Amino acid sequence: MRTHPVLRRLAPVAAFALLAVGLVAAGGGRGGGMAAASTPAPPIPSVSTPGTSPFPPSKPGNVRATATATSVTLSWTASSPGCCAVEGYTITYNQAFNDIMWLQQAGNVTTVTIAANIRPAQQYTFRVTAHDGLGHNSLGSDPVTVVTPASDSGPDTVPPGTPANLQAGPSSGTSVALSWSPSTDNVAVTGYDVYRFDGLFVSTLLATVSGTTYTASLAGSRNQFYVRARDAAGNVSIASNIVLVTGPTTSPPASSSPPPPALSCRVTFAFTAQWATGFVAGITLANTGTTPIVDWVLTFTFNGEERIIQAWNTTATQAGRSVTAAAASWNRTIPPGGTVQLGFTGAATGTLTPPADFSVNGVRCAS
Repeated sequence: MRTHPVLRRLAPVAAFALLAVGLVAAGGGRGGGMAAASTPAPPIPSVSTPGTSPFPPSKPGNVRATATATSVTLSWTASSPGCCAVEGYTITYNQAFNDIMWLQQAGNVTTVTIAANIRPAQQYTFRVTAHDGLGHNSLGSDPVTVVTPASDSGPDTVPPGTPANLQAGPSSGTSVALSWSPSTDNVAVTGYDVYRFDGLFVSTLLATVSGTTYTASLAGSRNQFYVRARDAAGNVSIASNIVLVTGPTTSPPASSSPPPPALSCRVTFAFTAQWATGFVAGITLANTGTTPIVDWVLTFTFNGEERIIQAWNTTATQAGRSVTAAAASWNRTIPPGGTVQLGFTGAATGTLTPPADFSVNGVRCAS
């Protein structure tokens, strides 16, 4: 049975006090009050109470990752204790372009090897959080991203470098020209895989090209693209940045009619559940104007370490702390006075505070 630190420190004092009381009682039994007075109890020494301020451990630092085809070994700089000793660490990780998050617990160590759900030629991002014996959790470490090699036994187990600066040219309405900076490799880059991403967990390989440009067809009003380099051994790089293509913009014809009323909106955000490493958040988006809001795109910025894992009634993407949540096919129009409900589950540590900088289609919303 674990004993609270305060109880462990008071236990010797309590035993000493009881011994003193026993001596007084024994003396009284032999000679009445005079005997008790002639055998005074020794003074009880003062005891300092340990600090119990709710200070969490510091966040783990300098997280590093090395990968094999089926495992990733992490190491980090130990967290400093807050009010209490560090008891262990929680590692959270997910595969790129996938909405599933995994957890692995570790003791008070600074290195751990993870094999569960690790597959060859895949990209993973890891974060480490420290916790103490009273349930305080540190902030999550800075994320570290690694890609596993295609094989551990082949002649080449080093993935290519990441393609940089992916850009999209002007959209023609049906296609868009993509371009990026070339990658490097210890042997040679043999090509680039170009993907379309649905914003949740489906990536579609559009083409493998030898150069650093590709003209991609557009599917719907919102298209997200990324690129990976590959080598002759089947190793793939960490993915490039994502670019979002929403289609061409056209200027409306000149008209003497007055412009339509400006969009007006209100956003209500609430964390509906929270635990040591995650949260659930709900959003109500209301149209407070006099015209419908069509194909809404809600943007806002988290205040801390929050990261979206899964969303409902919206297609959500996140870059750093910035979140973009777009309409689903069934709620793309919000009539005047109408509302839509959407939400997220996510990973986070520490105190959560609701964001306040909401905009819809570029117009700031009341909150």
